[in-house]
Amino acid sequence: MFRAIYLNKTPENTTSAEIREMHDSDLPQFERGAVTVAIDYSTINYKDGLAITGRSPVVRKFPMVPGIDFCGTVTASEHASWKTGDKVILNGWGVGEAHWGGLAQRARVSGDWLVPLPEGLSSHDAMAIGTAGYTAMLSVMGLQAQGVTPGHGEILVTGATGGVGSFAVSLLASLGYQVVASTGKKDEAAFLQSLGAADIVDRASLSSAGKPLQKERWAGVIDTVGSHTLANACASTRYGGVVTACGLAQGMDLPMTVAPFILRAVRLVGIDSVMAPLEVRRQAWARLAKELRRGAIESISKTVTLAEALPVAQQILSGAVRGRVVVDVQR
Repeated sequence: MFRAIYLNKTPENTTSAEIREMHDSDLPQFERGAVTVAIDYSTINYKDGLAITGRSPVVRKFPMVPGIDFCGTVTASEHASWKTGDKVILNGWGVGEAHWGGLAQRARVSGDWLVPLPEGLSSHDAMAIGTAGYTAMLSVMGLQAQGVTPGHGEILVTGATGGVGSFAVSLLASLGYQVVASTGKKDEAAFLQSLGAADIVDRASLSSAGKPLQKERWAGVIDTVGSHTLANACASTRYGGVVTACGLAQGMDLPMTVAPFILRAVRLVGIDSVMAPLEVRRQAWARLAKELRRGAIESISKTVTLAEALPVAQQILSGAVRGRVVVDVQR
């Protein structure tokens, strides 16, 4: 038997969420390559908050065990790449949306979705980083792939006190970039500076409708917010600069013109963490293990129990959570 957060639809078409005792036989079946994992830690991400509360229809079928990432130990494997005792990480692949996820003490997934836990990281470290830190690294890699170096100028990070934003600030600073953090939480300035932010800007300066072209400032941008914030970030990026987009906390819309792209050669790069190829995932996790300061992991994360994850889902959607929330599923 194992415990899990269990989501279902009510007769009123709302989402119910409860802690439920389940049996291994309840776990999903796969035609080939299935791997069963005893989970050490999972996390609560923004998408998990949407799933648990039913605020947005991210869950594609019910019933569902949410949790878009986890880290644990293989207990059974039908996949050639994995054997009993291997430490593994999972991020994305529709887990927690279309396939049962990580907010549980057990999971059964395709072995094709797993990556090895890098040497030097504990299971707790890996989930303190989680999908948020992994996405932040993909965003940094996106800037670097487009040739953005520390010498090019300031890099803007929006939603900087969130999970992705916090790690993006820390990673960029550790690589020598001059980071400007955007946040609406004035009392978090010291926290962002401790991560390496050289300057702080009020998110209000970016979150409302702005001019199609604005004063050039940013050599690069990591945007976690979308909507007007992304539009204004593009409009104020310098000639030839690069904007990476990985989130939609403000909205899925993009209310802007093509002016930054055709008059300033700004490049907009989409960052997808869900279906990224295996080799890209391995590279991102290897770099996280090597380049992320351990002090940043500790300062960005806190740990809660499986039951405590339910109210945290509400808090993360209201913007009341700073950084990362690790879920100790064994408690």
